[in-house]
Amino acid sequence: MATKDYYQVLGVSRDASEDDIKKAYRKLAHQHHPDKGGDANKFKEINEAYQVLSDKEKKIQYDKFGRVFEGAQNNQTPGWDSQWSWGNQSDNFGFGQAGFDFDDLGDVVEEMFGFGSPRQKKNIKKGEDIEVQIELSLEEILAERDQEIVLTKMVTCARCQGKGAEPGTPIKECFTCRGTGEVQQVKRTFFGSITKPSICPECGGEGNRPQKPCNVCRGEGRIKERETIKITIPSGVDSNQILKFKGKGNAGRKNGQTGDLYVRISVKRHPVFKRKGDDLYIFLPISFAEAVLGDELEIPTIERSTILMKIPAGTESGKVFRISGRGVTHFSSQGRGDLYVEITIKVPKKVNDKQREALEKLKKEGI
Repeated sequence: MATKDYYQVLGVSRDASEDDIKKAYRKLAHQHHPDKGGDANKFKEINEAYQVLSDKEKKIQYDKFGRVFEGAQNNQTPGWDSQWSWGNQSDNFGFGQAGFDFDDLGDVVEEMFGFGSPRQKKNIKKGEDIEVQIELSLEEILAERDQEIVLTKMVTCARCQGKGAEPGTPIKECFTCRGTGEVQQVKRTFFGSITKPSICPECGGEGNRPQKPCNVCRGEGRIKERETIKITIPSGVDSNQILKFKGKGNAGRKNGQTGDLYVRISVKRHPVFKRKGDDLYIFLPISFAEAVLGDELEIPTIERSTILMKIPAGTESGKVFRISGRGVTHFSSQGRGDLYVEITIKVPKKVNDKQREALEKLKKEGI
């Protein structure tokens, strides 16, 4: 597997200063933050690069060896890559024999030599996350708003209070794993038999089992119901932006941790205004006379009101005027973007005799 180039990830040179690295990280983290609609994997990659390049000792190791030796410095000679390529050797050192699983090589190396980081026990009771999409108009995102969402989701069972057992009946230790939630699994490898812990098949890793499962939830500690959830949507949200609401997802099994709710925003296209970031754009058609002589015209705003804007004499088609603070509210903060008004001069397809006569006179005058 190729090693990531952390300098390339942050978009800095190898001789970049600490300040340059920090500035690049802040810019990219802001751009790719999941709460602002960014890619979670890209955000994780950026953080990983910054954790190495912002630490002097890790950066020295990375610059010298192309990797960081954490947790294995006493077990490994610096510069020796643990991602061995034995499978590419001509004779495979005997590893190509039938019965050997190359997919297990990484696990075997970890077990024997202690390479890699310690594995964390998976939270088997945690509830699943939920993702929904909400469609809003431009007018609705100008201010923070409360929104109600009706979901069909897993909620804590009222009968057993999430315990999974019939009221008044005990919850006993699992006989198979003796309460540990794990059993020992033996794997046969080229190096010999390797014993590894795995989730207990009887209790599902919980370490205990109800003597009599709840009649309503069947021992799950949760049931499916419709629930109305109230959330607050910040001002200035944009399409494809994802908002996270912690603990609003599915209830966990047997009082386990509740999952999260992710709300993806979709902003409807407006018939008059076009949005670019926090700025709004509008086309304003004016007559030839208004362009030549100038005028004061009413301009529509996103608040469904109007403001007066002066059109100077001699305004050409395509001229853009900026009206400060009449755009979209900044995301979760004070202030607003601007409104840009682009002028287009209307050319009538038909004119009456009087208009034609007037235009002929103007034509002779060179206008």
